[in-house]
Amino acid sequence: MEWFRSIPDETHHRAFLKDVLTLVLDEAVFKANRRGEPVIRWRLPQELLSLIDVQTRDQPASHEELLAAIKATIDFSVKTGHPMFINQLYSGLDPYGLAGQWVTDALNPSSYTYEVAPVFTTMEEAVLQNMRALLGYPDGRGDGIFCPGGSLANGCAMNLARFKAFPSVKTEGLHGLPRLVLFASEDAHYSIHKMAALEGLGEAAVRSVTCDSQGRMDLKALEAEIQVAKRDGVHPFMVVATAGTTVLGALDPLSAIADVCSTHGLWLHVDAAWGGGLLFSKEHRHLLAGIERADSVAWNPHKLLAVPQQCSTLLVRHEGLLKACHGRDATYLFQKDKFYDHNLDPGDKYIQCGRRVDVFKFWLMWKGKGSLGLGKHVDAIMELSRFLIEELKKRADRFKLVLETPNFVNVSFWYLPQSIRNLDPSTQIYRNKLQSVAPKIKEGMMKAGTMMLGYQPLRQWPNFFRFVTQNSGMTKQDVIFMLDEIERLGDNL
Repeated sequence: MEWFRSIPDETHHRAFLKDVLTLVLDEAVFKANRRGEPVIRWRLPQELLSLIDVQTRDQPASHEELLAAIKATIDFSVKTGHPMFINQLYSGLDPYGLAGQWVTDALNPSSYTYEVAPVFTTMEEAVLQNMRALLGYPDGRGDGIFCPGGSLANGCAMNLARFKAFPSVKTEGLHGLPRLVLFASEDAHYSIHKMAALEGLGEAAVRSVTCDSQGRMDLKALEAEIQVAKRDGVHPFMVVATAGTTVLGALDPLSAIADVCSTHGLWLHVDAAWGGGLLFSKEHRHLLAGIERADSVAWNPHKLLAVPQQCSTLLVRHEGLLKACHGRDATYLFQKDKFYDHNLDPGDKYIQCGRRVDVFKFWLMWKGKGSLGLGKHVDAIMELSRFLIEELKKRADRFKLVLETPNFVNVSFWYLPQSIRNLDPSTQIYRNKLQSVAPKIKEGMMKAGTMMLGYQPLRQWPNFFRFVTQNSGMTKQDVIFMLDEIERLGDNL
C-alpha cells in the first residue's frame, strides 16, 4: 500500500506502532513517574527548538526520525503522573484510565448518534445516570452531557438557567429581556465571568458575593446582593455555588444556598468540578450535603478522581431541558425515520456536533476499581492532606498555614525564610519580602526538576503555596520531601 494512505498497514505500521507502544510504556508511563526522576527537564523555547525539530516539512520523515521525536517530546514534557507533580487540579496516571484512552483513540469515535457510537452512547447514559444517583437525584433521573472542560459545563448551565427563565432567548436573543444578573462567590471560578461575557450577559452581570473566613460564600452577603439587585430593577435568575474553590478548596454551604434559591425562585448551579468526587467517599460525602437540591452540577472526573484529561460532565435535574435549549434537529444527523429509536441519539442535547468520546476511560476506571475503590482513592487523598496540615504545624517556626482548618484537599501555606522570621508581619516590608518568596522557590524547583507546586496571591494575602493532589499514589514520605525541598530552596532567600 502507498505510504501516504491513512489506514493501518500490517507491513508498514505494525512494527512502528509496537515500537511506539514500548517507548511510551518504558519512558512515559513507568520510568517518567518514578521517584528520583525529574518532574520536568526545564528548557526555554530557544533551547527546545535546538532539541526538537518542531517545523513541518514537505518530505516524509522516517520511522526512526519519528521515534526520536516522540522520545524527545516525552523527555522534555512535564510528567503529570509523577508523585511530585502537585501543581494543578489534575495529576496522577491511572492505568485503567490510560487503557481506556488508548482504546478510544484507536477507535476514533464521535458520539453524536447511536449509529456511529452504539457502545459509547449507551455507556454515556449509564455513567451519567449513575453520577446523578450519586448526587442524590431520585433514581438517577434527570439528564446530562459530557463537556470539553468545566468552564464549558458552567457555561451550558448558565444557558440552561437563562432558557428556563426566558425560553424566548433561544430564538429572539436578549432583545426585550430585562437586565439579567447572577450571583457567585468572589472565589468562584473565573469561567463564570467568561461565560457571562460569551453569552451576551456581560461580566457585570455576575454579582460577586463576599466569602467568610474559610473562603465559603457568605449567606448574609448573598441575601443582601439579591435584595440590591431587585432594588436596582434587574432580574436575578441564577446562583452559582462552588464545591471546591480553585485556590482554598472551599465548599460553599449548599443546603443553605438552596434555601435562598428556593425563596427567590433562582436556579441553583453547583460548580463541583473539583469537589464532585467526594460523593464516592462514605467518610467525606457529607461535605457536599445539599448538592441533591441543585438544578445543575458541573463535575470533572479528571480532577479529584484522576481520570485522564479530559473528562467533564454537566448533570441536570430537569429532563428534556438540554434538548429544548440546545436542539436544532439537524436532518442530516437526527432523522426521525431511522430504523432504530431516534431518541437514542444524544447529540442534539449538546452545543457541539462532533466531539471526543470521554466516557470510556472513566467507565473502565469505575469498572476496574468499583465505587468502593474510587471512594478509597478519595479517602487516601484526604488523609494525605490532613497529614500535611499536621506536618506544617510541627514546623510552625518556618511555615504558616493560610487557613488553620481547610475544608477539603487544598492546603495553602507560606514558607518563612530566615531573613523574615523576626520581622513584624504587619509591616509592608514583611509583605513585600513574603510576596517574593514563593516565586523564587518555584523557580528553583522547576530548574532542579524535583517537583512542581503552585502558588498565587489571594485578596489581602501575598503569594502562598497551594498543595493539591489527585494522585493517591503519593505518600506521606513524599509530603515530607516536599517540605524539606522547600526549606532547602528557600532557607537563604
